[in-house]
Amino acid sequence: MKRLLFIIIMLIILLNIGSNKKKNVDKEFRGIYISYIEINKYLKDTNINDSKNNINNMINNVKSLNCNVIVLQVRPSCDAIYYSKIFPISKYLSSNGSYPYDALKYFIKVSHNNGIKVYAWINPYRVSTTSDIDSISEFNPAYRFINTDTLYINNGIYFNPSKRDVEDIIVDGVSEVLKYDIDGVLFDDYFYPSNDIDLNDYNEYIKNNNYISLGEYHLNIVNRMIKRVHSICKEKNVSFGVSPDGNIENNYNKNYVDVKRWLSSDKYVDFIMPQLYYGFNNSSKPYIDTINEWKSLIKNKDIDFYIALAFYKVGEIDNYAKEGKYEWIENNNIIMKEIVYSRNIDYYKGFCLYRYDNIFDQSIFKETSKEEIKNVKDVLN
Repeated sequence: MKRLLFIIIMLIILLNIGSNKKKNVDKEFRGIYISYIEINKYLKDTNINDSKNNINNMINNVKSLNCNVIVLQVRPSCDAIYYSKIFPISKYLSSNGSYPYDALKYFIKVSHNNGIKVYAWINPYRVSTTSDIDSISEFNPAYRFINTDTLYINNGIYFNPSKRDVEDIIVDGVSEVLKYDIDGVLFDDYFYPSNDIDLNDYNEYIKNNNYISLGEYHLNIVNRMIKRVHSICKEKNVSFGVSPDGNIENNYNKNYVDVKRWLSSDKYVDFIMPQLYYGFNNSSKPYIDTINEWKSLIKNKDIDFYIALAFYKVGEIDNYAKEGKYEWIENNNIIMKEIVYSRNIDYYKGFCLYRYDNIFDQSIFKETSKEEIKNVKDVLN
């Protein structure tokens, strides 16, 4: 029965591909993530001409795929790829803490000249991807918290979300980015790095307030921060959203991202972009079931529903998919089918592909990459 249902769904998708009446296409958000990996590869320690030429090439490539949004990682950790008064220049951009021009400003200028929007992608709580405390410079706002419980060190360095000082740094950082002509702000799924990072603060809280569980406390802390960020973005008429874990249970049991509350309100996000990095045959989280699960959470119909898709899995074994682990090797049209299927989902407004190099750097292509790109292009014309 399940196989028959799957065949019927695939037939619907294939019929829709040839239709000129595709749902939700006219103003479709078509994004591509440009991460710190690309910044490090194409921009780090380059001269002005080479750096700008590389940005021009990236933007031209995005445009060639008929995509219209770049989701640019402007703050990979507690750093910046722009001229900041709060954060040091990112190590992914410069080895010596300086850069000859404002990379974000140039990205925005050239993107807008090409009809492409720029969303500023920020990691709010991550300070460093390494656990080396000596890597935090005196110009980093985390420096003053060394040897305090405001920093958590384990497979990286993270801010303690429960601290008001941390929340202020995040909000002030977003305010700084909002001075640029950006089109949106995106937080990804890096939220609580540990269940016990703030036990002292939690115990102090329940001494003076009605009892709530530690999990509820974490959810409230993140909600408070998200609400403040949404408020300042709204003042500037800039769209704000989050790209949470595609597994809804993980958001409540691990990341403490209260997506049910956010999607029932107008006070937290303008859009949601869950990371639906699953194939159709994924035994744990099949794509169709999961996207419909997310759709059912949206109670505020003004919230835009975007989907983050896993182009990085093209041609790869997906060990978490159980029986569907070879799906991305055996097929060359999964991303295309996911886009077409999603267009028939209520509230859907677009997608974002993770990430740039997997689409445009042929040196890392897999056997099915070129065909997958061709199939995506066919539904973006």
